[in-house]
Amino acid sequence: MKLLYKDTTAAVLFVMPFVIGFSAFLIAPMFISLYYSFTDFNLLREPVWIGTANFQRMLTDTTLHNSFRATFYFAFTSVPLRIIFALIVAMLLLKSTRMMGVYRAIFYLPSILGSSVAVAILWRRMFFVTGTVNTLLERVGLPSDFAWLGHPHSAMWVLILMAVWQFGSSMLIFLASLKQIPQTYYEAAKIDGAGPVWTFFRITLPLITPAIFFNLVMQMINGFLAFNQAFLITQGHPMRATYFFTLYMYEMTFEFGSAGYSAAMAWAMFVMLALFTGFLFLTKRFWVYEGGFS
Repeated sequence: MKLLYKDTTAAVLFVMPFVIGFSAFLIAPMFISLYYSFTDFNLLREPVWIGTANFQRMLTDTTLHNSFRATFYFAFTSVPLRIIFALIVAMLLLKSTRMMGVYRAIFYLPSILGSSVAVAILWRRMFFVTGTVNTLLERVGLPSDFAWLGHPHSAMWVLILMAVWQFGSSMLIFLASLKQIPQTYYEAAKIDGAGPVWTFFRITLPLITPAIFFNLVMQMINGFLAFNQAFLITQGHPMRATYFFTLYMYEMTFEFGSAGYSAAMAWAMFVMLALFTGFLFLTKRFWVYEGGFS
């Protein structure tokens, strides 16, 4: 009985549910999918070992290469725009007023609702030829018959715009980071005659680089794994301009009956994300300020 009252025992007991769940629902499926990536498997019959054939197939799969390009374009465009927009909004919401809590909740709301099926369908209808966007353009006297989802470039930007609209989590992280900057820094800069632009680039921006780094890593991972937008709004069309990697992987599993090849694709994306994240951490010391506050 005395063992139950020890701090280490209590810690282990409280941590075990998470460890069990993490192992059962994440670690174990990962190793199972690694095995499937070396097999011919279609969910309806036993997997057949084929070695590295799935990975060799990826080298000549032009559809896969096109999906990689679409995914990279989406991630490397939407993520910087989302981070910049989140930082701007965070700086606007930094002041403490009576209604500021309400404003912060309103700006965070898209991040909660944005990934839902209902909002994706609503977003899709907004950009129909007869949707809300063209209706508003008609009322201000602008051309209002543009098929936003019918052109490859504009369809991609509809998805990018929706991703940027979901900036709430990044905004909260920036807001918390901005609140940690001592006001004495700004007071000293003001006494020295520094303007707002100089203050931002020489004080604010360097001190929030850890938050920028965290948002960049997390949002880039989310950007590479984007699925709902393409699946619910464009279905990868037009001309497969929005045919993201995850959408191709989904269709390869449930429509083309090649779960083994899909598992190999997932591991290829895992390796790419690991390399990209590793690159960010290797270059972190060159642009992330870690001096702390003094």
